[in-house]
Amino acid sequence: MTTLVDASLPIERRVRVWFGEHVIADYTAEPADAMRYQAAMTRCFYSLRVTIDPAVPVMAEDAPGS
Repeated sequence: MTTLVDASLPIERRVRVWFGEHVIADYTAEPADAMRYQAAMTRCFYSLRVTIDPAVPVMAEDAPGS
């Protein structure tokens, strides 16, 4: 059985810790690692907002199609 994966969907997750409107920590990793990091940052910085979002791939300005 073959499973097709949509290559347009980001696989990695981006975790950020916010102090007001300022990002004080930014971490991108595979989903399992990102979830562990988010849990750890939530424990360490319990009064700050910790977000986890799909990582957006960054293209170089000189890359084809940019």
